[in-house]
Amino acid sequence: MDKQEWMQELKQKANQMQIILSDTKLEEFYQYMQLLQTWNEKMNLTAITDEKEILFKHFIDSLSILPYIEQANCILDVGTGAGFPGIPLKIVQEDKQITLLDALQKRITFLEEVIKTLGLSKIEAKHGRAEEFVKEKGQREGYDVVTSRAVARLSVLLEYMLPFVKVGGLCVCMKSEKITEELEEAKKAIELLGGKIQRVEEIRLPQSDMIRKIVIIQKIKNTPSKYPRKAGTPAKDPIK
Repeated sequence: MDKQEWMQELKQKANQMQIILSDTKLEEFYQYMQLLQTWNEKMNLTAITDEKEILFKHFIDSLSILPYIEQANCILDVGTGAGFPGIPLKIVQEDKQITLLDALQKRITFLEEVIKTLGLSKIEAKHGRAEEFVKEKGQREGYDVVTSRAVARLSVLLEYMLPFVKVGGLCVCMKSEKITEELEEAKKAIELLGGKIQRVEEIRLPQSDMIRKIVIIQKIKNTPSKYPRKAGTPAKDPIK
């Protein structure tokens, strides 16, 4: 697939999601894809390396949550990895302030290169674990929306995410279609951490059989100060 074919396919798939991508934005996505492939040769950023699969499984998938962040000014992407969903969201929504958080410094180095090469503004990549980063000034309950893509089971993930969300804000969790059991086991965590399930939506990505469940948790009260627990504890001992 040559560059023009790739960009045309991205444009068409985005159009089917009511997202209009200018030539400039298409060029940015193409540059991002090239950087991902190049850097992936020297460090493990993604198992998905095919151009068409990057377009669909990373870019289009990330853009599927655009409707849920429209009212947000300040967004945190927890466990962003190679920048998903945060960088695709930033390319399309230039006005949003986005923070990308990841625990591996090599990924942050890559993300900083992407930000620099694409000339993105109002976005920063931060190295750290959620359990520690939340203690930094302005972080706790500092975001309108916190998002994450398939980082951990919901009961664990929400202990990372909800402490960052302002009261009235949202957690937007991107999960696979098999979510019923996770939702059930996360009920106590949601309540303890100050959240409430607003809705769970099912999205079928354009021209595919790939189904994504989007779990929207609204923050209805402050998260108790003892959460998140110290680094490593949420994963080892989930709230039950």
